Amino acid sequence: QVHLVESGGGLVQPGGSLRLSCAASGFRLGIYTIGWFRQAPGKEREGVSCAGNGFGNIDYADSVKGRFAISRDNEKNTVYLQMNSLKPEDTAVYYCAVVKDLYCNGYSSRLPGTFDYWGQGTQVTVSS
Repeated sequence: QVHLVESGGGLVQPGGSLRLSCAASGFRLGIYTIGWFRQAPGKEREGVSCAGNGFGNIDYADSVKGRFAISRDNEKNTVYLQMNSLKPEDTAVYYCAVVKDLYCNGYSSRLPGTFDYWGQGTQVTVSS
């Protein structure tokens, strides 16, 4: 049974950093494409970052490029999202999701409907 659990969210001041984790169980994370999404109150869920199972296949939304970094540890079956220089507009519930056989192309890979399995989300609040 596919299971994803996010952790690492919390309250942070503007300019601060957080590292989100997404622990997978029931399947081998290394053969899947991983996406990080976020949803702010009253807004649609949006793609933040994507990491394919091929070397170097990584994509970031323009709003987080240069501040966020996605990585995966296949031995620990865990994916991370390092978030630096956080802004109040980064406040949202962050979700990880997985799908097989998807290239992170910045189009379909940023659409929630493309992904098959989801975690429950972790709240990130950026506020002074």
